[in-house]
Formats: sequence, C-alpha cells, structure tokens
Amino acid sequence: MENFVFHNPTKLIFGKGTISKIGEEIKSFGIKKVLMLYGGGSIKRNGVYDQVVDSLKRNGIEWVEVSGVKPNPVLSKVHEAIEVCRRENVEAVLGVGGGSVIDSAKAIAAGVLYEGDIWDAFAGKYRIEKALPVFAVLTISATGTEMNGNAVITNEETQEKWAISAKCLYPKVSIIDPHVQSSLLKQQTVYSAVDAIAHTLEYYFDGSDSDIQNQISESIIRSIMNSTETLIDNPADYEARANLAWCATIALNGLTAAGRKGGDWSCHRIEHSLSALYDIAHGAGLAIVFPAWIRYVYGQKPQQFERFAKHVFSIDAVGEEAILKGIDAFKAWLKKVGAPVSLRDVGIPADDIDRIVENVMKQGPSFGVLKRLGKEDVKQILLIASQ
Repeated sequence: MENFVFHNPTKLIFGKGTISKIGEEIKSFGIKKVLMLYGGGSIKRNGVYDQVVDSLKRNGIEWVEVSGVKPNPVLSKVHEAIEVCRRENVEAVLGVGGGSVIDSAKAIAAGVLYEGDIWDAFAGKYRIEKALPVFAVLTISATGTEMNGNAVITNEETQEKWAISAKCLYPKVSIIDPHVQSSLLKQQTVYSAVDAIAHTLEYYFDGSDSDIQNQISESIIRSIMNSTETLIDNPADYEARANLAWCATIALNGLTAAGRKGGDWSCHRIEHSLSALYDIAHGAGLAIVFPAWIRYVYGQKPQQFERFAKHVFSIDAVGEEAILKGIDAFKAWLKKVGAPVSLRDVGIPADDIDRIVENVMKQGPSFGVLKRLGKEDVKQILLIASQ
C-alpha cells in the first residue's frame, strides 16, 4: 500500500427529501446571492427546481439563473455564466443537475476570480488556487463530481476535452436525493453506472497493491452492476438507486484512491477525445475503450486482471485464460445492460482512428501509469475497440 492522506472537505447530505436543505446550508456560509446553474430543464419537470427555489426563498437567498448546460459541457457556456456572475455580483455558484452541470459550476467559480480565460487552467497555463464557493444538488449520480475537486469541459472551437483539479473546487455542500433519479432514462442510468465503474477501475488497475483497496473496489463494482440490472427492470427501486448513487460518489471521492498510485486514467484520456470529436455520452465511450485497454495492457500486471475476472465475474480459470474470460464477461455485461462495446456501435468508422489518435496526443507524447502509452499504443487500443 502506498502512503496517503485522505481528506475530503465536502459535506454530503444524502437521502429522501433532503433537497429542501440547500437554502439553509448556503445561508450558513453567510452567502446571500448565488448563480443557479442547470441543464436542459429536466429539473423543472421532476420537481427539483421548485424544491430548490422554495428552499432559497425560505432562507432569503437571492439567485440568478443560467440554463442550457449540455451533457458534454462546453467552454462557451462557462464563459457566458462567468459574465453573469460578475455582472450580478453573485457570491457562490449552485449547480443543480448531473456531472456536466456541477463540473461547469466549478469552472465558472474559478473563472470569476481569474482575469484571463479560464481555459488557461485546463491547458496547464494557470493553477487554480481560489474560486467562489460551489454548492451542488445532484440529479444524476455518475461522475463523483459532487464530492471531489475535478471538472471536465470541452473547448468546442479546438475540440479539446480537458480537465482541471483543485482543492478549492470541492463543493462546500452537496445534496443527493436518489428518489429524484427514478425519472432517468434507461440509457442515462446505464452510462452513469459505466462511468462509476470506470472511475473505480482507473485506480484498481494503476499497478498498486492493497488487499483492502482491492476488496473495496470490487465490492463497489459488483454493487453497481447489481443495482443497474435492478433499475433496468424497475427504475423506481429506491434501494437500487441509493446504492448506485453512493457507489458513484465513493468511486471518485478519494476513498478508492487511498493507498494507490494516483490512478492510471488512460481510458479517460482516450475517451475524452471520442466525446469531444463525436459528442457521444462519456459512459458510452468508456464502455468501448476500457475492455480494449485491458486486452492491450493486461501483461503489465496479469495477477490483478486475473483477480478482477475471479472476484468480479466469478471466472473459474487461472492465468491468461481467466483474464481473457474476464474481458469477455465484462463486455458481455456491458452488452446486457445496453452499452456499446465497439466504435462501430456508435457509428465511428475505423478510418477515423488516426484522427482520434491525433486528438488524444494533443496533451503530450505519453500518458498512463500501469503502462505508458504513446501514439502507436493508442492506435492499437482503438483498433481493438473497432472490432
């Protein structure tokens, strides 16, 4: 086990009927005016908007709104909201929605206090050390952004989907009411589950050794799989929703990272180019990339991939046979729940692979922890993913 410091400053409020607490939580920080950020309007259809507004009113919190955040959030919307924040002199940013909304809220909160273009932070030209306070009411559990300091935004002009991370971007308070997620479409639930599994696997496969961390990660993945299958049959099953929601949070709130080597993150980097170029769902892209990456790199630490096959999919085999059967079982489960497992499943032709590779490599000549990947490695992984 590697040395680690575990500290998560976000206060998380979880459960039925908890959204009504957001106003009093914001008020407790002495904040009187916020930007309320949300997406395409689903929060008005499922009642979340009314609950949030009522809570803000009861606690004397003024708010201004910016809506229209896309599932793959874009820089232009961040710029728009930053200008609103400055013009209206807001004191904090409240994101009400899924990961895209909360990620955007973080970028906005940092951008308001930066004189330049906040994209500089994504490009590594500016280190974020200050931001407006961020609050979150989560309506889709997937990314874990409600309890971490990360954010991913797409620059639509350059087709670059890059990330930032800073301690000051951890939400002060996040609220998760799993009940409101019962209205999600099947596809949204499935892609959310895949995203949470992928976050867990990025740490699980980073070359580190820790039995307790392995067991935590494996139990998270199994719970996500079981909950997802239940929710496909019964989207309103509260216990399954709650289990999936909590798993998604702890998959990327630092718990699964403790004692690890920082995570590999190769699959996320490759996928970011897929969703930047083709605007596919992040979870869909990860379902395509992860099994292909495993097939390409498993020789770097075969015992961990064998363990994955046995402990997650109950594969009764040893060595390489177990690993390959584990990959097949992973893909079979993804297909079972309706996720794509190849580039052709989402209409991306193999002829586009060179274009994708060039986009992936924009951030540097190599990446990855378990295995450093260069340009040719990425191409081979994408060729596997095209089969």
